[in-house]
Amino acid sequence: MKDIKLTPAQCKMARSALAWGVRDLAEKSQIGSATISRFEGGKGVNTSTLSALTKAFVEHGIRFIADDEASLEGGPGVRLKK
Repeated sequence: MKDIKLTPAQCKMARSALAWGVRDLAEKSQIGSATISRFEGGKGVNTSTLSALTKAFVEHGIRFIADDEASLEGGPGVRLKK
Protein backbone atom coordinates (compact mmCIF):
# COMPACT_ATOMS: atom_id res chain seq x y z
CA MET A 1 0.00 0.00 0.00
CA LYS A 2 1.39 3.39 -1.00
CA ASP A 3 2.20 5.51 2.04
CA ILE A 4 -0.28 8.40 2.06
CA LYS A 5 -1.26 10.95 4.66
CA LEU A 6 -5.04 10.61 4.79
CA THR A 7 -6.80 13.97 5.01
CA PRO A 8 -10.19 14.61 6.65
CA ALA A 9 -11.65 15.44 3.21
CA GLN A 10 -10.34 12.18 1.73
CA CYS A 11 -11.82 10.26 4.65
CA LYS A 12 -15.25 11.80 4.04
CA MET A 13 -15.00 11.23 0.27
CA ALA A 14 -13.96 7.61 0.72
CA ARG A 15 -16.84 6.96 3.13
CA SER A 16 -19.23 8.53 0.67
CA ALA A 17 -17.90 6.45 -2.24
CA LEU A 18 -18.55 3.30 -0.23
CA ALA A 19 -21.89 4.55 1.16
CA TRP A 20 -20.51 4.13 4.69
CA GLY A 21 -21.50 6.08 7.74
CA VAL A 22 -19.05 6.84 10.52
CA ARG A 23 -20.19 3.71 12.38
CA ASP A 24 -19.49 1.53 9.32
CA LEU A 25 -15.94 2.86 9.12
CA ALA A 26 -15.51 2.44 12.88
CA GLU A 27 -16.49 -1.22 12.62
CA LYS A 28 -14.26 -1.93 9.63
CA SER A 29 -11.23 -0.06 11.01
CA GLN A 30 -11.64 -0.87 14.72
CA ILE A 31 -11.37 2.87 15.44
CA GLY A 32 -13.95 4.59 17.62
CA SER A 33 -16.65 6.57 15.83
CA ALA A 34 -15.96 9.61 18.04
CA THR A 35 -12.31 9.55 16.94
CA ILE A 36 -13.35 9.37 13.28
CA SER A 37 -15.77 12.28 13.73
CA ARG A 38 -13.07 14.36 15.43
CA PHE A 39 -10.63 13.58 12.62
CA GLU A 40 -13.14 14.49 9.93
CA GLY A 41 -13.80 17.70 11.85
CA GLY A 42 -10.15 18.68 11.53
CA LYS A 43 -8.66 17.43 14.79
CA GLY A 44 -5.37 15.55 14.68
CA VAL A 45 -5.11 11.81 15.25
CA ASN A 46 -2.13 9.53 15.68
CA THR A 47 -0.37 7.70 12.89
CA SER A 48 -1.73 4.28 13.84
CA THR A 49 -5.29 5.65 13.56
CA LEU A 50 -4.60 7.01 10.08
CA SER A 51 -3.07 3.68 9.07
CA ALA A 52 -6.10 1.72 10.31
CA LEU A 53 -8.53 4.02 8.49
CA THR A 54 -6.51 3.91 5.28
CA LYS A 55 -6.19 0.11 5.44
CA ALA A 56 -9.94 -0.33 5.88
CA PHE A 57 -10.64 1.85 2.85
CA VAL A 58 -8.03 0.18 0.63
CA GLU A 59 -9.30 -3.29 1.57
CA HIS A 60 -12.73 -2.23 0.32
CA GLY A 61 -11.58 -0.86 -3.03
CA ILE A 62 -10.61 2.76 -2.42
CA ARG A 63 -7.54 4.13 -4.20
CA PHE A 64 -6.14 7.34 -2.75
CA ILE A 65 -4.73 10.06 -4.99
CA ALA A 66 -1.86 12.02 -3.46
CA ASP A 67 -1.54 15.78 -3.91
CA ASP A 68 1.47 15.32 -6.20
CA GLU A 69 0.00 12.39 -8.17
CA ALA A 70 -1.12 13.04 -11.74
CA SER A 71 -4.83 13.76 -12.02
CA LEU A 72 -6.83 16.08 -14.24
CA GLU A 73 -7.60 18.67 -11.56
CA GLY A 74 -4.68 18.11 -9.16
CA GLY A 75 -4.97 17.99 -5.37
CA PRO A 76 -5.62 15.02 -3.10
CA GLY A 77 -8.63 12.79 -3.65
CA VAL A 78 -9.97 9.27 -3.84
CA ARG A 79 -10.90 6.88 -6.60
CA LEU A 80 -12.94 3.67 -6.35
CA LYS A 81 -11.20 0.71 -8.01
CA LYS A 82 -13.17 -1.08 -10.74
